[in-house]
Amino acid sequence: MGPEDLAKILKNLPSQQREEILVGLETPDDAAVYQLDEHTALVHTVDFFTPIVDDPYTFGQIAATNALSDIYAMGGRPLTAMNILCYPCKLGTEVAVEILKGGNDKVKEAGAMVVGGHTVEDEEPKFGLAVTGIVDPGLILIAGGARPGDVLLLTKPLGTGVMATALKAEFIGEDEMAETIRGMTTLNRVASELALELKASACTDVTGFGLLGHLLNMVSHHLTCILRVSDIPFYPGVREMASQGMLPAGARNNRLYYEKNVIYPDDLDALTIDLLWDPQTSGGLLIALPPESEERALKFLKAKNPCGGYLIGYFTERRSAPIEISI
Repeated sequence: MGPEDLAKILKNLPSQQREEILVGLETPDDAAVYQLDEHTALVHTVDFFTPIVDDPYTFGQIAATNALSDIYAMGGRPLTAMNILCYPCKLGTEVAVEILKGGNDKVKEAGAMVVGGHTVEDEEPKFGLAVTGIVDPGLILIAGGARPGDVLLLTKPLGTGVMATALKAEFIGEDEMAETIRGMTTLNRVASELALELKASACTDVTGFGLLGHLLNMVSHHLTCILRVSDIPFYPGVREMASQGMLPAGARNNRLYYEKNVIYPDDLDALTIDLLWDPQTSGGLLIALPPESEERALKFLKAKNPCGGYLIGYFTERRSAPIEISI
């Protein structure tokens, strides 16, 4: 669902406030947090979608990695997962088994367990997880906590929407998006550990609303993020596929809804602008850190995060717009 339609729905839902709910509908965070006691809170999330690759096992891995990411974005540790599978039984059971195996293997890699689930017969496969994790109430990572002077790190390249669109259009095969698949199946666990260790002021993951849409969740009313577009990484082949028109419809929806909050430089090319709105699947984390942590963070991510780490901007007191892009 696009951001405009989602916003219309959410504004009509009643507020449910209880002191145990530390993070709920009132903020644009990645998961809900419910406090059990002084030292323990539960983190809850759910996510599922249609296949973006052809191989069912790989699809299961990507969908599970994507759902687990919301727990990591809050600084949590996954505990249990429940499968959500919508499936056309005419495909036979073997494909469903491979999807579930892919998901299970990623949950196991995260140190959690699949403990059940729910299936629905449907015309098109859909798969994902409802995940429960645990977090220290004093160490919750939220999207809106960035401070002036903080630097902004990104922990995976961009372009999964473009590459998935190119695959569906048969412009490329899965072998040509191997690096993208590797990124989408990489857990954000290491990046989350970094954010906790260095006491990040804010964190979120990059998914369906694109880099700029999710970055806006980090920019409070008194902040501007200066984004250096030349430092933003893209997966191999992304720019070529985008130049051939392989941009998903979600990118346009994101841009139409959020663009009023962004200032571009006059010499920024249209292709790059489009890519900044590309909806991501199982994207990396955006982490706001104090500037003195920058060198240590990049060294940590380079050594331990399979997708690396990239310094792409910084936060300052509010200027002309919430996000200003520089070359």
